[in-house]
Amino acid sequence: MDIFPGRLYLRKEIEHIEGFNNIAAISNNKCFRCGNTAAHLFGRMSCVLCGREDCLYCRNCLVMGRVNSCQKLYYQKTTILQSEKKTLLEWGGVLSKGQKKASEAVVLSLKRNQDMLLWAVAGSGKTEMMFEGMDWALRQGFRICLASPRVDVCLELYPRLKEVFPSKNMVCLYGDSEDKYQGEQFVLATTHQLIRFYEAFEVIFIDEVDAFPYAKDPFLNYAVEKARKKEGTTIVITATPEQKWQEECTSGKRRFVKIPARYHRKKLPVPRTCWIGPWKKKLSRGQITHKLINWIKEKEAKDQPILIFFPEIEAMNQFSKALTNYNFPEPVTVHSADAARKEKVEWLREGKIKILLTTTILERGVTFTDVQVAVFGSEGSIFTEAALVQISGRAGRKFSHPTGDVCFFHYGATAEMKRAIKHIQKMNQLGVKEGMLDD
Repeated sequence: MDIFPGRLYLRKEIEHIEGFNNIAAISNNKCFRCGNTAAHLFGRMSCVLCGREDCLYCRNCLVMGRVNSCQKLYYQKTTILQSEKKTLLEWGGVLSKGQKKASEAVVLSLKRNQDMLLWAVAGSGKTEMMFEGMDWALRQGFRICLASPRVDVCLELYPRLKEVFPSKNMVCLYGDSEDKYQGEQFVLATTHQLIRFYEAFEVIFIDEVDAFPYAKDPFLNYAVEKARKKEGTTIVITATPEQKWQEECTSGKRRFVKIPARYHRKKLPVPRTCWIGPWKKKLSRGQITHKLINWIKEKEAKDQPILIFFPEIEAMNQFSKALTNYNFPEPVTVHSADAARKEKVEWLREGKIKILLTTTILERGVTFTDVQVAVFGSEGSIFTEAALVQISGRAGRKFSHPTGDVCFFHYGATAEMKRAIKHIQKMNQLGVKEGMLDD
């Protein structure tokens, strides 16, 4: 097999070890490849390599090939490539005031070799904010990676980045990807894929850093840190940083730039709330509150696409069946395990369907023209401040349709709902104050 610097290899994956550096696969009860230190995620086995009956191995990253405590991992160091003077970015767009502010902050962070949080509202055009920084890094000969916890994000950004950096070899790595890393200077990858790398990149961008599973999985954070060179730079991007990060930004402990406005200079839609009583009892009887039925009819009369979020699949399926009792055709539903997820999203985009029922799987990473958004049972524990802010961010994203209705239908307003609304209101106030929004 071909060998490429920056990637970790098992001994069986390489023909010889000459010219390779090596490191213990498991040392001091820690797996070097994935960072596992949890005792229950290690196993013991009779090993033909070392002859021991109780050789330790890591269960956590077993899918990538078993690593035992008697083994080493092999790698070759990456080198900075030849620098280029001429710009590599081929993009004819113009940055808004907010995008320009963020773009300059990204470039400055890279030049100063300082990690940074890019905190920008949903629909602000975060990808464009990274273009100049990516161009600068690539021209220095740096190897860069744009990582995301979500495959959908990688698949959406890959063709866009190939289009604006046509002269650069690029690869997109994820679980089912047919592409293989072959030393490309520009890598797009799910954060899971970075487990395979070691000090490969000078620059790592992490998009949707707060998304599942990255936000809840310390192994993925370890993977990103391991994949980046020690003297490298990490730029993390999100519209909804966790509370701790927000506090660190306020106290000056975290370097950040905040962009409170969308590129079209219109305010973010502020969610409104609507009490609907004990909706679970009603659904069990095939009933839906007339407040929501009237909301749907109002949007349909204006020929507007509708996206309704649910706290769990069961409630979504009950709602779907109940809607037929009100002279509606049974709507399309979508969730994370739905094999036809991408097709159903396209149906709504193309106008083939007018209503799409969804779990939080579509809380981020999707854009629809003139979509109207409802959250059914918004008091559910899955609807955190971050989730509700992201869901609200589906509305009003397009320049042609910069407004939209967002309504939280609930059986008791929660602190998370109130924080989400306040979060959006504060962003709008800051956008006006900084001259990034039209009053």
